[in-house]
Amino acid sequence: MNATNLRRQLASLLVVRGSGHGRDGQRRYPRWELSNSDLRRLLEEGVGGVILLGGSAEELRLRCAQLQAWASQPLLLCADVEEGVGQRFEGASWLVPPLAIGRLFQRDRERALALAERYGRCCGRQARVLGLNWVLGPVCDVNNNPANPVINVRAWGEEPQAAGSLAAAFVQGCQSEGVLACAKHFPGHGDTSSDSHLELPVIPHGRERLEAVELPPFRAAIAAGVTSVMTAHLQLPALDGERPATLSQAVLTDLLRGELGFGGLVVTDALVMEAITGRYGAAEAAVLAFEAGADLILMPADADAALDGLEEAVTSGRISRARLEASLQRRDAALERCNPAAAGDLREVVAELNALVNPEEQQLTTELLQLSLEHQGSGGIRPGPGVNLIRLDSQLNAPQLPAMAPALLRPAAQGYRAVLLDGRGPSPWSGDPEAPLALERLGEGPVLLQLLVRGNPFRGSAGGDEPWPQVVRQLLAAERLAGLAVYGSPYLWEQLRALLPPALPAAYSPGQMPQAQAVLLAGLGLEAAALEGGFTD
Repeated sequence: MNATNLRRQLASLLVVRGSGHGRDGQRRYPRWELSNSDLRRLLEEGVGGVILLGGSAEELRLRCAQLQAWASQPLLLCADVEEGVGQRFEGASWLVPPLAIGRLFQRDRERALALAERYGRCCGRQARVLGLNWVLGPVCDVNNNPANPVINVRAWGEEPQAAGSLAAAFVQGCQSEGVLACAKHFPGHGDTSSDSHLELPVIPHGRERLEAVELPPFRAAIAAGVTSVMTAHLQLPALDGERPATLSQAVLTDLLRGELGFGGLVVTDALVMEAITGRYGAAEAAVLAFEAGADLILMPADADAALDGLEEAVTSGRISRARLEASLQRRDAALERCNPAAAGDLREVVAELNALVNPEEQQLTTELLQLSLEHQGSGGIRPGPGVNLIRLDSQLNAPQLPAMAPALLRPAAQGYRAVLLDGRGPSPWSGDPEAPLALERLGEGPVLLQLLVRGNPFRGSAGGDEPWPQVVRQLLAAERLAGLAVYGSPYLWEQLRALLPPALPAAYSPGQMPQAQAVLLAGLGLEAAALEGGFTD
């Protein structure tokens, strides 16, 4: 094999990050999303996959076609659409987080399983229509730690049976649409209070505990035929005292391949995450991951350096040609299972996009929102003037709160002025632990408290680090709490609900998207406002 062919083969095992938008100036995260010139060069050199984020459904369809046209081989095109394609690409279905179905599983197992399978089919079908062939889900982590800052409501359950059964149902639904699914984050990221995007978590449990809690959902997904498994960037001293799971042969080869019998694609979590880049260079991280048993290298910190390192490792004999060939064969086998989107002429593509969300998927979205809604109190929110105090997870370009969001417009129609706490404006805190809000800065009148809080990558917490119980007590003592809406974390909702008078209007939805806001606020007596942007109950 000559050097050019070797490098192209190795390149086919890299998955790099690109924007779903077509132009460089539209990139939301240019630190990680390659420019079009770099992306095109790497694809022409043989890079075999792209992970995408951002843009509309229509843009994604065009973008996937563009990327495939730049490439010299069939691509793996993927996205983190764990909660429906609309979670990342506007216009597709954005579903409630999986943990909502995990909680339903405890009350109605059969209905929950049916919903999880439909959830997977919805993700898979819409991904395929838009040009993706690989859904980076389901999350198979057991979220048994409410303080988990990064898994949280992304998990399918808080105990192994729910997480495994529902993840397996998702896999079957997704892959029935000719799209690959991915069980993540092996061997289990649920019981940690730190975020591997920011640091290297340590899981101190022994093998017996791993067998009882962390591993069963992955076994269930493998039994359901999942085509890929993603690694976790965390340290498990019971399995490997030196290297994180992503770079550990004991975890990926001995445990995942050997004991669990997984024969499909193993993909690393993004190697650009701090848990890896804080300890290893781009070249060495890629080589160690491949040596450990990974087939695909996702988002290396430097794609060219990663390729240089892999090429040197194969040339020197550190990585055998047979090992390389095995990964190439697994990639080819996965691609053969994909059912690509039909090319079609422009009119056919437009018709397909117009019918992207079919009636069954619309019904699924509504059913999940209604099933997962919890509320209390009688009557509705009292009229303003008042303050609509919104805590938004600290994210730029937050898709859950567009200008026409119900959480903004419906209270405004009742005379409530929006005050947004998103980590960027003036501090709302007084410094008094018993009365945390500086009420004089908010203005007068009743306060509607809306908390959009959940575990999210890069945030470093699941919302439990802020004094919301004390805020609720403070507003109640001042007779200013008009109502409470919690979107996202069930743990925060349970904590705050226990403090409320039974008659006070309050509600919870696991979803944070505008449709979830519409359903929740309707339950609090706040009906649709003019110019709301088409979000219906």
